[in-house]
Amino acid sequence: MTYYDKYGRFSLCDLHLTRGSGGGFCTYPIERGATISNRAERINREIRVREVRLIDEAGKQLGIYPTREALRVAEDHGVDLVEVAPNARPPVCRLMNYSKFKYERTRREREARKSQKQTEIKEVRLRPKIAEHDRQVMMKRARQFLDAGSKVRVRVRFRGREITHKEIAFEMLKQFAIDLKEIATVEQRPAMEGRTMLMVLAPLKAAAPSSDQ
Repeated sequence: MTYYDKYGRFSLCDLHLTRGSGGGFCTYPIERGATISNRAERINREIRVREVRLIDEAGKQLGIYPTREALRVAEDHGVDLVEVAPNARPPVCRLMNYSKFKYERTRREREARKSQKQTEIKEVRLRPKIAEHDRQVMMKRARQFLDAGSKVRVRVRFRGREITHKEIAFEMLKQFAIDLKEIATVEQRPAMEGRTMLMVLAPLKAAAPSSDQ
């Protein structure tokens, strides 16, 4: 029976390797179309080629091995045989603890996503003629956002002829930044955007502890 195509992969059927009662490996065919695995890498008996280039756990190249011999080496070392470069000729396999490898990869990906996560921007809105009580409410809200690590966009909306007194909005935003200077820095200075003037505040990094404490 012909098992391999011209690339060294199984053609008409696959050979499944299993350890026999005497400790050696025996084979039996798996019909074409049988489900192998949906994971990214093939491991152990899922590797369906005649021979592989083997790399040990330390990264040292051991040479080209028949697949069944590479499986024996993995078994002797108590690790998995993992196909890491399936398109190479022959495919490259590495000896490793696959469960530990998956855990470490998931942890790295999770840390990468955290580092790439953009800082959320919250917004508070003011009016040129806002009452002091309402301004304090907006400032308290902005303080809560900054304490939580979010940036804050402070927007002053103009209505009708209010837009002719942009200096009022500018001074209002300037004072807003001064009142929050102990926890925030101005990332974007007050600027017009349509019929609004806006400013962006960013939370200050945690201050280093004083040397005299």
